[in-house]
Amino acid sequence: MTSEKQQKKIAVINDLSGYGRCSLTVVIPILSALKIQCCPVPTSILSNHTGFPTYFFDDYTEKMPKYIEQWKKLDLSFDGIYSGFLGSEAQIQIVIDMIKEFSLPDTKVIIDPIMGDHGKAYETYTPLLCSRMKELVGYGDIVTPNLTEACILTGREYRKDGWKRAELIRMASEIQQMGPEEVVITGVTEGGFITNVVLQKDGTGHFLRSLRVGRERPGTGDVFSSIVAAQAVKGVPLTAGVKKAADFVKRCIIKSDQLNVPRENGVCFEELLSVLIRS
Repeated sequence: MTSEKQQKKIAVINDLSGYGRCSLTVVIPILSALKIQCCPVPTSILSNHTGFPTYFFDDYTEKMPKYIEQWKKLDLSFDGIYSGFLGSEAQIQIVIDMIKEFSLPDTKVIIDPIMGDHGKAYETYTPLLCSRMKELVGYGDIVTPNLTEACILTGREYRKDGWKRAELIRMASEIQQMGPEEVVITGVTEGGFITNVVLQKDGTGHFLRSLRVGRERPGTGDVFSSIVAAQAVKGVPLTAGVKKAADFVKRCIIKSDQLNVPRENGVCFEELLSVLIRS
């Protein structure tokens, strides 16, 4: 029987959106399917993600320290700490403090520096907030920016395609110099393929690509990074974790298109959780 200490657990700092398949409503079932205990720290509560025309939003910044204080009293620690969408500079500092407080020597810290997409920062991400994100990235063992976020972190001008592989490695290297051991730049377009650029701690670069399928959908980044985080705390090499994550996202996109799931509803990963459970 698996004991409390034998089973891996990850503290996940992210928002909770009730509808639309993103953030914690994606992370919790994905980690559970991979036999990881998910311990959520909500940054905000939304009725649905902000890609819909209307939504309810409740900021949890002021509540987070009180929430986390109880974990300190319980003397908790985690095999992984995984940070997703953050809504303010104050939340970035809260996450940094959490990493310092709850990490063990072998704790894996995964930072998904969610700041924007399609070449633009999200409305809530001011230049100052983006600058603070660079500081948080420095505390990560693995960081998983998409191409837009990698450009923001390194001060580059975004372009949708036409990147030379040497340029991508240089960009990943600049992010690595901020502090993280390993970097994954996700969602780079190379013709009819989507490529994930992996830079390992020894400086070795990998280009892991798969055939582009279906439409882009919200929440796929959460699916991807959740699988990478789970594999990391299990001790699986990063390249293998990225391949597993990319393959699963691809399957989910295909299935969602087959079922005519509206784009704003994300991917119907629930239909394929058995794939992760068997892995």
